[in-house]
Amino acid sequence: MRIAIVTDAWLPQVNGVVRTLGQTIREATAAGHEVSVISPADFRTVPCPTYPEIRLALFPGRRVRRRLDELRPDAVHVATEGPLGLAARNWCVRRGWPFTTAYHTQFPEYVRARAPIPLRAGYAAVRWFHGRAARTLVTTPSMMRHLEAHGFRNLTLWGRGVDTDLFRPRGKDFLDLPRPVWLYIGRVAVEKGVEDFLKLDLPGTKLVVGDGPAAADLRVRYPDAVYAGYRHGEDLAAHIAASDVFVFPSRTDTFGLVLLEAMACGVPVAAYPVTGPIDVVRNGITGVLDEDLRAAALAALDLDPDACRAQALQNSWEAATRQFLGSLAVADARLEPIPVTPA
Repeated sequence: MRIAIVTDAWLPQVNGVVRTLGQTIREATAAGHEVSVISPADFRTVPCPTYPEIRLALFPGRRVRRRLDELRPDAVHVATEGPLGLAARNWCVRRGWPFTTAYHTQFPEYVRARAPIPLRAGYAAVRWFHGRAARTLVTTPSMMRHLEAHGFRNLTLWGRGVDTDLFRPRGKDFLDLPRPVWLYIGRVAVEKGVEDFLKLDLPGTKLVVGDGPAAADLRVRYPDAVYAGYRHGEDLAAHIAASDVFVFPSRTDTFGLVLLEAMACGVPVAAYPVTGPIDVVRNGITGVLDEDLRAAALAALDLDPDACRAQALQNSWEAATRQFLGSLAVADARLEPIPVTPA
């Protein structure tokens, strides 16, 4: 099958969307499928407001249409709601070409955290974007219920996996820091709730792995924490495995790949009882979910690392990719492309 994936989130960005797509493409290719990616790497870009490390394609419509006409894919998957995703969505709608979308990010909540835009308006916009898709892929049952309550239809589950060879238990002596070591990994941004983590009264060391638009301000306001910046591959896995508890302060994530990565390293999770953690973490076994994040973190110290590892082993990228492939909308081979009208 020829698959076109259109995404506004791509390398060198470091986030769950990019990691999910990368792993899915590797698994799909290994299974014999031909996958083409349309990403910002192929376009002139401008920095995203408040997120300069994210580059947005500038006026991509004509080139996206031409590229999809050339590829003539069996299936089109629109991964993101940015300029590239919008151009691909419009191409599919205009040609009557079936396509799928994915709900990776709670954009209404992200936007409201930065600007006084009502959630109702945000959900109306994303509901319009996804409304013409044959299926919208969502990460968890709780996320599906959440979107159904906002009027979304044609939802289907697409789970996530974890590389349990890379993310595995290792020695704690990798980190020479006062213990316990409380770890946060991810974008350092307002919607991720990082300040909720940094202001906790906890013994030992708070360690932040990652970067983002709020990092400079938080370094000044919370100088006692250790800020390690972005880490990758073996270095990232070693940081996780050497920590004692992974603290996940976000209330806006749709899943949280780092939850599985921490558990795969034998590190229990402390989080709020919200979408993402409530589907991924087994409360009281592989993590503690509590509105009192400090209480959750302290209680997680007593959990069994082997139970965390055992749960992570049940989540493979191969199984998640089978879900993805089974959810794609395959075009009728008789569909003819409509010639692109010059601008």
